[in-house]
Amino acid sequence: MEDASAGGLFVKEAKAETPHYHGHRDRLRERFLSAGAENLPDYEVLELLLFGVIPRRDTKPIAKALLAKFGSFDEVLAASPEALTKVPGIGDSAALMLKAVQASIQLALQTRVRNADVISSWNDLLDYCKSRMAHDATEQFRLIYLDRKNKIIADEAQQRGTVDHTPVYPREVVKRALELNASALVMVHNHPSGDPRPSRADIEMTKKVKDAAAAVGITLHDHVIVSRGGHVSFRSEGLI
Repeated sequence: MEDASAGGLFVKEAKAETPHYHGHRDRLRERFLSAGAENLPDYEVLELLLFGVIPRRDTKPIAKALLAKFGSFDEVLAASPEALTKVPGIGDSAALMLKAVQASIQLALQTRVRNADVISSWNDLLDYCKSRMAHDATEQFRLIYLDRKNKIIADEAQQRGTVDHTPVYPREVVKRALELNASALVMVHNHPSGDPRPSRADIEMTKKVKDAAAAVGITLHDHVIVSRGGHVSFRSEGLI
């Protein structure tokens, strides 16, 4: 705006406007602290996470774009850094932060399970396994070896396979259990298809592992299949 005075023209500087999202960030932080994350929609929880790494942009559309692309909060955290950075507004720092959040969740769940009787904290074990494996794009097989008090001795990824098959060798499973002096074990694998129902091959392989383990005094407590669509326990289904 020009002002003709003192024989000259002067340009008045316009006041810098505070971005509209600054007030929104303050209000969202207050709601989170007073009501907790369980009372916020998923996109607002993502917004909170993005505040620290995206300081000068409105993070609401970015958070909503993440959910639109990947489908759920869990799927966002499980996405690869390469996939995350394809979402407009997500750079390397934001992708790293989201992966660090996923790793922190897995570590907290793992710590909780390791410090407890696995059988009495079965839901915690399921949460841990789903966090580690349910969203993997390839099939993975984990073996959880237990001592006489049903506490974890070792939690090992035996191997990874293809999108629909992982070879498992009962002799190798039992050999490792004996090396660890384990008294029992839990088998866990994922179905990238999203359908946790066991295949005929899954059922037959489980029976072979159970029989081989029983021959040397080791108990197979359960075989659990996890996926995006839920989980199936062989023991609950009467399959072992």
